[in-house]
Amino acid sequence: MLVADGQAVLLFVNAAAALIFPDARPGSAMAEVVPAWLAAAPVPRPPATAAATAAAAAGYATVQGRVAGRAYEAHPTVRDDGTVVWWLVDDTDHRLAREALLVERERTAFLTEASNVLLSSLNLQRCMDVTARMAAEHLADAAIVIAPARRREFPVVTCLRGEAPVTSRVAADPQDVPGLAEALQGFPPVPSRWMDPAVAPAWLVPEGFGTAGSIVITPLPGHGVPAGALLLLRRAGAATFTETEEVFARLFAARAGAAMSAARLYAEQAAISETLMRELLPPALHQVAGVGYAGGYRPSKDHERVGGDFYDVHPAAAEGDASLVVLGDVCGKGLEAAVLTGKIRNTMHALLPMAGDHHRMLTLLNTALLNTRDARFATMVLASAQRDGNAVRVRLTAAGHPAPLIVRADGQVEEAPTWGSLVGALPDFHAVSADVTLALGESCVLYTDGISEARGGPMGGVLFGEERLRRALSECAGMPAEAIVERVQMLASQWIGGGRHDDMALVVISAPRTHHLSAVDGHTRGRFTA
Repeated sequence: MLVADGQAVLLFVNAAAALIFPDARPGSAMAEVVPAWLAAAPVPRPPATAAATAAAAAGYATVQGRVAGRAYEAHPTVRDDGTVVWWLVDDTDHRLAREALLVERERTAFLTEASNVLLSSLNLQRCMDVTARMAAEHLADAAIVIAPARRREFPVVTCLRGEAPVTSRVAADPQDVPGLAEALQGFPPVPSRWMDPAVAPAWLVPEGFGTAGSIVITPLPGHGVPAGALLLLRRAGAATFTETEEVFARLFAARAGAAMSAARLYAEQAAISETLMRELLPPALHQVAGVGYAGGYRPSKDHERVGGDFYDVHPAAAEGDASLVVLGDVCGKGLEAAVLTGKIRNTMHALLPMAGDHHRMLTLLNTALLNTRDARFATMVLASAQRDGNAVRVRLTAAGHPAPLIVRADGQVEEAPTWGSLVGALPDFHAVSADVTLALGESCVLYTDGISEARGGPMGGVLFGEERLRRALSECAGMPAEAIVERVQMLASQWIGGGRHDDMALVVISAPRTHHLSAVDGHTRGRFTA
């Protein structure tokens, strides 16, 4: 405590104040014995009334400053005789606690933002860009993110503070950068490592950065796989990284590594799924050896690409042989059904040498499905089509499947007289085949029950039905195969609206009215004009 008169001359100095201000004694001017921040503080004047005294006391300003490295607050009190009592409070510990709390809050907010931004994307390049930008903005003057090598080159993202990230690929030996090889291993975990800027290779220092004063290499830990390494650079003359900053950088690196690892795994799984999906998707159909083919497929869920319905067209192995069309419907929906679909398609492809004998092919397929762990069954229809002059001869065999429909040139729609048992349901398989001839402009339509049993209409629950399908096909007489597929798909979609539906597939085999083939061995896309 210090007591001074109206002219800032000390009148009293208690023992605690004497320890802080050794030269302070009664009779000394405050300006000569206390720091400038306290000597320059405005001196409160005594109010004229008691009420004014209370009001003035509430408005007296507290001043702050440092003495011998510690922080103090000085609170003035004016007494009735005009003297001023300065109460000094050591605020060092409280201020350090407040500053530490503020820093911790800022770091927590930064880590939360980093997690939200990084985990909002499963794109690896975006994760690397965000990691480099945020690290340069909050942790260092520049940041470099290095991902594991691809084809002997490291994907690298470099970012200077306040600038956009720059992507490049660097062909370098990680052993040439102390600590980089260990950081890129990912497991077992390795600590951050300081690097002497003098030994850093030229590619490690960003262009325009200047002289590096300190460099820290921090691993980016992933989910069981190496995610990469984070390099933090500060310019010469800037403060070096403290131990606390290094620990905080590792916390950030853990979040960035997790996001990059997830993005990498997602990209790998997406690539695998895309490769497998291409094998499950229905093929693009066209005209083969003078016979027109067209197909359409819509899975039960619009966000999925495959399901339980499928079709294939296998061109004839030799001139004079018939091409084989396979259309089927596996019990179930979605990916599980698609897996069995793939098995059936592969099995049928292996049985192509006996394509002329539908019954034998289906019998062998029935045995194969019964011997699998999957208890699902399927319905199928086979069609062998071959050009015969101006007509197309088609052999049809249905196995628990809706019989194909024949669209005649005059608009009549006939049901092919073929039927059979389910495939994969019973040990004994039976089927009856039918032979039909398509004249010019006539077509054979193979379809799954997802079309005939589609529910919709004005009330939303009425079946599309075979009769409505027949009427639609009757209006398609003489149309090319592609046009028939588009017409049926359009009508079925309009009928369903936004309602739920099963997988829907159809294949149309047609005898074009006139045709001119531009094919090699009769197996490439042909041109035809109506």
